[in-house]
Amino acid sequence: MEPLHGRYLRPFGLNRTLVVLGLRSIAVLGGLVGMAGIVDSHTHLHSFALKGVLDETLEAAAEAGLERLVTVGTDTDDWDFYADLAERYSQIDYTVGIHPCHVEADWEDAFSLIEPFWSRAGKPVALGEIGLDRFHLPRNDEAAAKEIFALQVAACEAQLQLAKQLDAPVVIHSRGAFEECVELIDASGVDWTKVVFHCFSEGPGEMKQLLDRGGFGSFTGVITFKNAESVREAAKLQGLDRLMIETDAPYLAPMPKRGKPNEPAYLAYTATYCAELFGVSPEEFAEKTTGRAKAFYSLG
Repeated sequence: MEPLHGRYLRPFGLNRTLVVLGLRSIAVLGGLVGMAGIVDSHTHLHSFALKGVLDETLEAAAEAGLERLVTVGTDTDDWDFYADLAERYSQIDYTVGIHPCHVEADWEDAFSLIEPFWSRAGKPVALGEIGLDRFHLPRNDEAAAKEIFALQVAACEAQLQLAKQLDAPVVIHSRGAFEECVELIDASGVDWTKVVFHCFSEGPGEMKQLLDRGGFGSFTGVITFKNAESVREAAKLQGLDRLMIETDAPYLAPMPKRGKPNEPAYLAYTATYCAELFGVSPEEFAEKTTGRAKAFYSLG
């Protein structure tokens, strides 16, 4: 069991039974079937710290079989916290970037603080999440929406250039702006094999565009939703060898937790569902997706 901050995890009321499947263990946690050795390739741990439940959240994740967690930066409010977290917890890695919904008129001030993180001993494993988001633009003020989107584009372009300079992987947030994001990445000259579109919620047509360029899509609990057939088709088109899974916690809880706050432990539901979707054993699924996440983020 992974030590947390120099100590071993303590039980906290979960019914824990182990069933050995090959080299992997499956933990049965009060109805949650954990898949040992999986990686949450995109989560937001700051939200759990703000609620005072970070330790419990990490313990639950370990009980559910999570081997690593990549906690993703969105603004200056969480970057230093994540850097410290990654230093203290061996199973946590972090990224730094300005989320499009956090881009303000003075975004360049925040941008100037990103590069120094790569001079730290414990540097980020990627730059992100960055990108474009039309969904949260003002709906009744076209001029304001246009202005905000222009700021998002400028911030994304600058961060892509920095990622190219640093030769860092890039985590892309794209909501209602897939084509524009692809165009910006093409124009930036960033190595597409270092690009992942997190929370991939598009269809096989968009996935083919990523595959043609060498990029990746990472999948959340959305893939378990009844109405997400196009997302499942995209995942199968990408193939198990290129698949990464994530929670994007505290958002987008998978079935049967849909509509409730998400947490890293719930990745086990997504993993179990996807193993069945791809017709492979839990052991093979964990090995494939963990190997891909570790390769993409260069996790030791």
